Amino acid sequence: MEEGFMKQGNDIGVLVIHGFTGSPGSMRELANFYVDQGFSVALPRLSGHGTTPQDLEHRKYQEWINDVEQAYQWLVQRTSTIFVTGLSMGGTLTLYMGQQHKDIAGLITINAAVRMKNESSMMIFGTIGLPRFIKGIGSDIKKGIKEPAYDLTPVRASKQLALLMQRVRNAIDKIEQPILIFSSKEDHVVPPDNQTWIYQNVRSQIKELVILENSYHVATMDYDLELIEQKSLDFIKRLT
Repeated sequence: MEEGFMKQGNDIGVLVIHGFTGSPGSMRELANFYVDQGFSVALPRLSGHGTTPQDLEHRKYQEWINDVEQAYQWLVQRTSTIFVTGLSMGGTLTLYMGQQHKDIAGLITINAAVRMKNESSMMIFGTIGLPRFIKGIGSDIKKGIKEPAYDLTPVRASKQLALLMQRVRNAIDKIEQPILIFSSKEDHVVPPDNQTWIYQNVRSQIKELVILENSYHVATMDYDLELIEQKSLDFIKRLT
C-alpha cells in the first residue's frame, strides 16, 4: 500500500493532495521538497487509493473531502499559515478547500479538473456501474516513467469525481485567496482549458497562470517538477 505522511516542521503548513486513481507517490517528490524547505507537510492518502481498484469502486467523494479535512486540521493545530496544493482531482479538492476555508493563505493547483468532456457518460455509466472497470488514466508523463496509479478505473468512482467537479465548479466564485495555477500545455487527461477557466472565474485579486511547456498531466513526476517547486516556493514566500 502506498502511504502518505505527516511531518511537522516550522509554522508554515502545506497540504499536498494527489489525484484520482493516483496515490501519494505521485506527489511525494513535491511534498519532500516542501519538507526540505522546513515547512510542516501533510500528504494524505485518499480513501480507496493506493490499495486496489476494487477498494476505490464504492467510495464516495465525501470520503476524499474528509481525508483532506483531517490532514488540514492536523496542520491547523501545528501551524499559523497554511497553503494547499493538488494535482488533477487533488487540484479540484484544493479549490474545494479554498471555498470552505477563507483563512487558507494560498492555493496551488496543478492541472486541476473542473470539467471533463465525457462528464455526462461518467454520471450515467457510473450510476449503472457498467462496464465495471475501464482503462486507467495514470502515467500521462512525458518522461515515459510509470506513475504509482491504478491500471484500471472503477466506473462507479468516476461518477464521484464528476459530482465533486460539479460541486466545485458551481462555487468557483467563492475563491478569493491568492492562487497559482499550473497548466501543462499538452495534457491527455484533463483538457488544459480547465486551467484557463479557473483563472478567469476565481475572484482572487492575486492570481497567476503558469504554462508547463515540457510536461504532460502528471507534471509532478515530469520534466517541469523543478519549475513547479521553484514557482510555488516563491509564491509561498511572497505571501508569508
